[in-house]
Amino acid sequence: MNKKKVFIIMLILNFSVTFPDEGMWTFDNPPTKHLMERYNFTPTQEWLDHVRLSSVRFMDGGSGSFISPNGLVMTNHHIAVGQLQKISTPKKDYVKDGFYALSQKEERKCPDLEINVVISMEEVTQNVLSAIKKDMDEAEALKARKARIAKIEKESLDKTGLRSNVVSLYHGGEYWLYRYKKYTDVRLVFAPERQAAYFGGDWDNFTYPRYDLDVAFFRVYENDKLVKPKHYFKWNSKGASEDELVFVTGNPGNTDRLLTHTQLTFHRDILYPMLLKNTGKQIEILRRYMKKGPEQTRRGIVRVFYVENSKKARTGILQGLRDKNLPATHKKQEDELRKKVSENPEWKKEYSDAWDIIDSITELEKKIVKDRFYSRLKGSDLAWFAQTIVRYVTEVTKPDADRLDGYHDSELEELRFNLFSPAPIYKDREEALLAGNLQISLDELGAKHEFIKIALKGSAPVKIAEKVISGTRLDNADFRKKLIKDGEKAVKKSKDPLIAYARKLDPYLRKIEKWDRDNIESVITPASEKIAKARFAVYGKNVYPDATFTLRLAYGSATGYPMNGTKAPYKTTLYGLFDRAISFDQKEDFRLPKRFWDNKDKLDLSTPVNFVSTCDVVGGNSGSPVINKNAEIVGLIFDGNIESLTGKFIFDKEKNRAVAVHCAYIIEALRKLYDFNYLADEVEGK
Repeated sequence: MNKKKVFIIMLILNFSVTFPDEGMWTFDNPPTKHLMERYNFTPTQEWLDHVRLSSVRFMDGGSGSFISPNGLVMTNHHIAVGQLQKISTPKKDYVKDGFYALSQKEERKCPDLEINVVISMEEVTQNVLSAIKKDMDEAEALKARKARIAKIEKESLDKTGLRSNVVSLYHGGEYWLYRYKKYTDVRLVFAPERQAAYFGGDWDNFTYPRYDLDVAFFRVYENDKLVKPKHYFKWNSKGASEDELVFVTGNPGNTDRLLTHTQLTFHRDILYPMLLKNTGKQIEILRRYMKKGPEQTRRGIVRVFYVENSKKARTGILQGLRDKNLPATHKKQEDELRKKVSENPEWKKEYSDAWDIIDSITELEKKIVKDRFYSRLKGSDLAWFAQTIVRYVTEVTKPDADRLDGYHDSELEELRFNLFSPAPIYKDREEALLAGNLQISLDELGAKHEFIKIALKGSAPVKIAEKVISGTRLDNADFRKKLIKDGEKAVKKSKDPLIAYARKLDPYLRKIEKWDRDNIESVITPASEKIAKARFAVYGKNVYPDATFTLRLAYGSATGYPMNGTKAPYKTTLYGLFDRAISFDQKEDFRLPKRFWDNKDKLDLSTPVNFVSTCDVVGGNSGSPVINKNAEIVGLIFDGNIESLTGKFIFDKEKNRAVAVHCAYIIEALRKLYDFNYLADEVEGK
């Protein structure tokens, strides 16, 4: 559709920046009006509550859902793959070979997986903002805001026992308290071979048509007993049909659609080129390490998968930002908002200076972004352990309101859960990652930079990394626990080389972080709140907030789209899967596991494999269920097409598509490829 026509339609309908089928809507403000006008469907509160309570968030980055009364949870293989690697050994590679628990006794507990269910949501905007007094300067106001948020979270945790997080929506236009039931005893049930889940490899990543069995199943326990959820999605083995209304309920990670145009150009001209360059360097580090042998390949394969995925995503985003249509459309939307604000004297007085303030702060960010990005330790889990421990023992001695973010009372349980993970640590990989990233920082900042002087002291990055990694005991979870238990004095006296290294760096890192809070965050936060309030004043709640890794509802239809001069079908089939494998002579990423060929004659090759919908999704939605209006699962989100990558900044309803595994393929695979009728029966409710 012509962009000018779309813009005119938006103004006529007063939809602000919202197209049909667009949006990642919060459950307190569902797109009821849009759904009724476009699909003649109105979700009831009972429907919304059921969907919310059936949905789960994977805290290592992704979404999922309860799909049986016996605590069975479904998500993607690529969400499960981190846990698969953590339970693997040199003798048994579950990432490569898959995992199958033929009974509940065989299910494997994940070492550090937490999943969350949203129990309630409560707006706390006025409570947060009431902490700010008129006589406060910007730095004092930011501190007061953060202290009030910490207080709200702690009081909620103490009162309910639920994980409690205050979330900023609309860039500070609203603050909401989300309360979660959390589960940390999560056990793996099934995951296919990586080659089946990731068929086509990075070549097919962010593309369509696709042919992936990107699915995994977990089971949730509490106090060593099976969780019996009251709410779970029932299964529809027929899956989604063409043009059917479908919904996605999940936790999109981050979008920046409500940024100002100045901020958008900063991302295009400075931030994303820098991020993309660094991503390429990370891949080089990992690939060098993996060339050392098959065991190094096993240890590095998951990490390199994530980084290569990030590279392809950022490449697509940057290409979209450099396309003149995206910035032009974004600018038109901002100009319309600013025009409406300027035409109202009250709004103009209250909100109009916000854009100028953000412009000036963005200019400041341009000067320091490279310095800040490279003035830190990156890549190494052990380095993160060390820095976290050094800060933890100091921060917890302070009043809660005075602590750094991440160390408030309401956050400590989660922090300790991650800090004390029993997952294996590979020192040779840690050394390679730390050395490689220190070298990158040296190359980018130069030997005279203050961070480099402290971090290297004239030594080579490889020597520093070898010294602090080889001698550390932080790869032992019990040692980490003891340091935390013994407290600040013990950590200050510790002779562990990595702890000592983190101690030396911490004062400098605290100094620059404080400068950023006082000079950037404290100024941009109230300015962003002003723009959010201006948007509410002009458009009301017809707009949805940017994604924040909180539960959202998206809607659309299972529909193909124009592509490369032809048309992409809404679904693919097993015929296409085998054809693609044969067309590439079963080479590399296009090789199918042996079981597919051995069982080919058993399969119904017309079975749908993957399908696309117009639902608005981004990273973090991986593992989200696709449901119909009866709240039945018809698919499983695992990707977006290449055209969807610019969805971080703007939504294109003509070509933006969410890619999902079809329910029919999951059942066909479980029964005919894996002989896993025990699980298939539970999934189908038999």
